[in-house]
Amino acid sequence: MSEYHIPVLLAESISALVTNPDGLYADATFGGGGHTASLLSRLHDGGRVIAFDRDIDAIARAPKDPRLTLIHNNFRFIENYAAQLANSASEGLAERRDTIGHAVFDGILADLGVSSHQFDTAGRGFSFRYEDAPLDMRMNQEAALTAAQVVNTYPEEDLERILRLYGEVDGARQMARLIVQARGTQSLATTGDLDRAIARMLPRGAEHKLLAKVYQAFRIEVNQEMRSLEKFLEGATRSLREGGRLVVITYHSLEDRMVKNYIKTGNVDGTEVKDVFGRTQAPLEAVNRKPIVPAESEIERNTRARSAKLRIAQRRTAE
Repeated sequence: MSEYHIPVLLAESISALVTNPDGLYADATFGGGGHTASLLSRLHDGGRVIAFDRDIDAIARAPKDPRLTLIHNNFRFIENYAAQLANSASEGLAERRDTIGHAVFDGILADLGVSSHQFDTAGRGFSFRYEDAPLDMRMNQEAALTAAQVVNTYPEEDLERILRLYGEVDGARQMARLIVQARGTQSLATTGDLDRAIARMLPRGAEHKLLAKVYQAFRIEVNQEMRSLEKFLEGATRSLREGGRLVVITYHSLEDRMVKNYIKTGNVDGTEVKDVFGRTQAPLEAVNRKPIVPAESEIERNTRARSAKLRIAQRRTAE
C-alpha cells in the first residue's frame, strides 16, 4: 500500500485514536489504506473498523479482514451510517448506544489529503505535472461535475470567488478574466490548456507554487470539499461516544482553520455560543492545544507531509 499512498503522521494519529482495542472505529478517508491497516493492527478480535472513501480505486484495494467494512461514499454521510449501525441488531452494536443517541464510534480518523495515487495518475487531472491530462479532478469518478465544466461554464465572478477563497490566489480577478478569454477561443479540456490560459500570471521560477494554488482551488470546488468537511465534523461529533476521539489531519489553512474552529466552538465559523453560566457550548474538547506536525525525518521520506497538521479532540461527557 505504500506505493499507492504513504500515510502521513501514522504513528501519532493511530496512537491518539485508539483508546479501546475492542472498540468500533471509523477511518473516514480510507485512501491507500495505510492508516486503516495500522489501526487494525492495534485492535483485538472484538474491534471493528468502518472505512469510507468516494474513490472506487481506493475501495478496490481494501484488505480482506473480517473486522473491516468498506463503504463507497463521501465521509460527510458518516452520521447516517452511525445511525444504521446503532439500530442494527444484526451488527450487534445496539448496546453500544450511549446517552447521545446513535453515537457508536470510539474514535474517528480523517486524513484530508489527496492520495498520492490521485496526484500521480495523469488521467485523474489532479496535477499540473501532466500537460495533456484531462481537466477532471473528481475524487468520486461517478460524480457529474468536472474541473473542465467549472473552468468552461462558470461565470467570471464565480471563477474569481473560487480562486480567491479556495486557492488564496493574488490577482484572482485577473486570472478569472484570462480563463474566460481563453475559453472564448477554444474549450479548456486539459491541464495544459488551463496552464497556458493563465501563463502570463505565473511568476518565473515560482510557477509551480501558484499553479498548486490554482489546482487546489478548482479541486475543492469540484469535490465540494469545504462543505463536505463541515458536514463531516458535525456528523462525526454526533456519532462519537462520550470520551471518543476525533483525529483529523489537515494540509492547508482553509481546512485547518475549520477544524480548529469546530473543536473550539462547535461550529466552523469559530463563533462561541455560551450557556447562562458563561460556558462555551462546544461538544468537543481539544486534546492537543497546538497541532502536531511531522518530524523532519518524515518530511524527508515524504515531501507531501510537509504541510500536514494533526488535531485531536475528545467528545465531552454529558453533564
